Amino acid sequence: MPLLTDLFFGKCHVAHRSRRKGTAIIKRILIANRGEIAVRVARSAQELGIETVAVYNHADADSMHRFCCDFAVHLQGASLAETYLHHTLLVEVAKRSGCDAVHPGYGFLSENGDFVQAVEDAGLIFIGPSAEVVRLLGDKLRAKQALAAHGIPTVPGTAQALQQVEEIDVPPDAYPILLKAALGGGGKGIRAVNGADELPAAFAACQRAAQNYFGDNTLLWEKKLPRPRHIEVQILADHHGNVVHLYERDCSLQRRYQKILEEAPSCYLNTAQRTKLGTLAVQAARAVNYRGVGTVEFICASPDECYFMEVNTRIQVEHPVSEMVTGIDLIKEQIAVAAGEKLTLAQEDITLHGHAIEVRINCEDAQRNFLPCPGRITELAWPAGAFVRVDSHIYRGYRVPAEFDSLLAKIICQGRDRDEAIARACRALQELHIEGVPTTAAYHRLLLEQEEFRQGNFDTTFLDTMATRNFSHDQHAALLAVLVNGGAA
Repeated sequence: MPLLTDLFFGKCHVAHRSRRKGTAIIKRILIANRGEIAVRVARSAQELGIETVAVYNHADADSMHRFCCDFAVHLQGASLAETYLHHTLLVEVAKRSGCDAVHPGYGFLSENGDFVQAVEDAGLIFIGPSAEVVRLLGDKLRAKQALAAHGIPTVPGTAQALQQVEEIDVPPDAYPILLKAALGGGGKGIRAVNGADELPAAFAACQRAAQNYFGDNTLLWEKKLPRPRHIEVQILADHHGNVVHLYERDCSLQRRYQKILEEAPSCYLNTAQRTKLGTLAVQAARAVNYRGVGTVEFICASPDECYFMEVNTRIQVEHPVSEMVTGIDLIKEQIAVAAGEKLTLAQEDITLHGHAIEVRINCEDAQRNFLPCPGRITELAWPAGAFVRVDSHIYRGYRVPAEFDSLLAKIICQGRDRDEAIARACRALQELHIEGVPTTAAYHRLLLEQEEFRQGNFDTTFLDTMATRNFSHDQHAALLAVLVNGGAA
């Protein structure tokens, strides 16, 4: 790691590495995030000739994102609330370090309307939608109402905010349903309810989760579709009324509502269905005057029956698969749009090239119910070869902190078709070697070997039932143990 010259101001510790000439109206960006997404943003900014400022707290002192930027600011504080979630502090750091803009990454404050407002009020550019749009789309109920008014099909369910269980009027034939936090995201604040007898307890549990995660216990309910597919469309919009989509990603492989493997395009859709879904996503973006990079998410009962779920007003963890199949750097486009530039891409310019698969390598023990297991990386070898990309912030000797999520890396593989992408992903996972902490790499190898996955015959329930789909739980554990002991740990 490069040596840094330390500087200080106020409560923040700043380290300066190098300087480059900026471009356009954005010459320096504060990356208000950490880990692999902060590294990802810094790399694209560097290629644009834009300086970057990293922020880190005590647990992140040796994270790679700190060393990838031109400046690094140590946020004094013992908790997330005092550091990565302290929007007043982050805006002050951006101003005092001479930034023109703030990139929020994903998670943390990336979809927090108050943070966006604070950035805008400080005279800085927020690399994302306006505070008004972030607030609208961050409220699932308001977002559904707004888009339904523009003809976007939405999942059947409530049309009002729910604060008391007595307010719910679910027809008996509507069960099973999902209770959701109105301000939720990231798969949190969701409870499945199979019948009216389960409703009181599920409602109370969902409200507690909503309050804990999002500071608001307002709920909504939607019909739980049987064996649905989760398809999302990548959109890109500028300040001049231009909106395009970069086709779709299939994010149906989920565990506890958390995505673990994504691919683009989806083998679930044909060309006509793909075009229709992309058109709906563009229509949704226009309906709310969206600008920047975003994702319109749909839940599909069938390829011809897709319902709007939500809009993520930020870059997604799985954005690399869209980049791989379109050849478009979404972070660069995001920065250019924020700077007020017009899109240089028309819809007819965006074409699909092959197939891409992303697997998330988490620091978890798959044989202990995916328990997060932080520790020190003692050995590390990344996969390589044609059309293999690794996005990560770790290195040999890095200590994985317990304070954050368990994502270590994303391995993205592209092939001329889906079969080649799967084969390439299997080969990449075999080459991957991480020691010191358990990871989910072997679990991904097991998943990629499933015939149903290879045939494209899966849905959002697939991972929950994979252990019993073809073999018993004991056989599943034994297979997993063989993979772990055979390498690719």
